[in-house]
Amino acid sequence: MSKGRSPEPLDFFIWTVEDVGLWLEEINLGSYRQVFEENGVNGEYLESLSMFTTEQILRFIRRCHMKWGDFITLCKELRRIKVACLKGEQEVRKPWWAPSCLSVVFVRLAKRNRQSRVVSMKLEP
Repeated sequence: MSKGRSPEPLDFFIWTVEDVGLWLEEINLGSYRQVFEENGVNGEYLESLSMFTTEQILRFIRRCHMKWGDFITLCKELRRIKVACLKGEQEVRKPWWAPSCLSVVFVRLAKRNRQSRVVSMKLEP
């Protein structure tokens, strides 16, 4: 992800630690950015939150020094992104890292495979 540019929601599960930090700023949880970076929280880790046990969730909250309300906000925002991906509401942009000759192919494939990319995500409240 290029510096200062908001991460692409469609691809949140491949976000880097820096992308997660930018997203936290975007959802008004920027005060946790440094602690998330220190703990290496990336998109793959955020995706796995929905499969955490209660004990793992409590450990995460303690390690990141999160307030319950902020953790709930984090979960709601993650759920919002997942639902938007499933409904096909996320805009697909060419990836910043792809050479221009491949980015058109990527966007076409992403649009076609949008639902298959997120089908394994749990959406239970």
